Amino acid sequence: MIKLLAKIFIKDNENYRLPAVRRSYGMLCGIVGICFNVMLFIFKFLAGTLSGSISITADAFNNLSDAGTSVITLIGFKLSGTKPDSDHPFGHGRFEYITALVVAMIIILMGFELATESVKKIITPSDIEFSYVTIVILAVSVLVKLYMALYNRRIHKKINSPSLSATAADSLSDSVATLVILVSTVIFKLWNVNIDAWCGLAVSAFILYNGFKAAKETISPLLGQPPEKEFVDNINTIVMAEECVLGIHDLVVHDYGPGRVMISLHAEVSANADMMETHDAIDNVERRLRQELNCEAVIHMDPVLEDDETTNHLRGIVAELVSTIGEGVSIHDFRVVTGPTHTNLIFDIVIPYELKMDKKTVTEKVNALISSIDGNYYPVFNIDNVYVK
Repeated sequence: MIKLLAKIFIKDNENYRLPAVRRSYGMLCGIVGICFNVMLFIFKFLAGTLSGSISITADAFNNLSDAGTSVITLIGFKLSGTKPDSDHPFGHGRFEYITALVVAMIIILMGFELATESVKKIITPSDIEFSYVTIVILAVSVLVKLYMALYNRRIHKKINSPSLSATAADSLSDSVATLVILVSTVIFKLWNVNIDAWCGLAVSAFILYNGFKAAKETISPLLGQPPEKEFVDNINTIVMAEECVLGIHDLVVHDYGPGRVMISLHAEVSANADMMETHDAIDNVERRLRQELNCEAVIHMDPVLEDDETTNHLRGIVAELVSTIGEGVSIHDFRVVTGPTHTNLIFDIVIPYELKMDKKTVTEKVNALISSIDGNYYPVFNIDNVYVK
């Protein structure tokens, strides 16, 4: 159904990288979610009232809250498309992350509410009125919620939306929750064993788990998580495809929300090449990154001496020695400045976060390693952070 509606209402619906297309898909999923959840609330509330089941009634109000989260998702996609202004020059794309966090908080709140009601019902249990109408309503609800989880997850994978990911998790939780309630109702009919409240408690635990999981996944990009490996690999492929680029380092990806990504990096180029030609080539690389990855790119050129035997020899020695500090340790921007009394070896050193070593210890180790080459060599270096995996 979503695919059909997308063809009808979304122009250029296969171009998922376009911000307008992403926003339209998110709003479409929000509208469909509101319709489904309101329908499920009405039918489940009727079933809960007829059967006297606390778990069914609670599940009905859970669907009503889901309609509210769909409204929040809808608003989030709408606000995320607001154009940049003087107060927010990088746009409002992170509204998507914020709405996803709100959805996660609502999931957690509903989990606590259901747990409270279930405990009360365990203390003061009451019988359930069985009806085939209730069974049919619950079975249909399971299928509808499963369908909602599937289409939200499918669209999330296409447009990479944390908000739809949280909504998909919520729908899957609801599907499992309703299935558990359905089973408890059937058990009561067949064996006259009332596990309704206990099932409600189990469902609340499942809902809370998914709520905390969704919150964790949403908070991470708000705090600033590293980019996906596939995105980094695509950047490397595009940049290194340019003949004049000898290597790249200091890659930083600035995420201001889906579809609003800025990257900066250093590209090593030959110091002997024509500066105008190299600059033109780097401009072309920036343009390719913008067109193919839908991001803004700023590339700093680092000139490298390719044909200086002394520099190349010392670079190899220093790189090998520094790598002994720990796995993943490397150097770049290596230069040699010779003076009357000593020679400065200037470079940047990259220390991965996995290497639990403070800067003072790293400095002492590097100084000792450089001194082992020659007492007249003085290391002058910066310690870089790693912003990508």
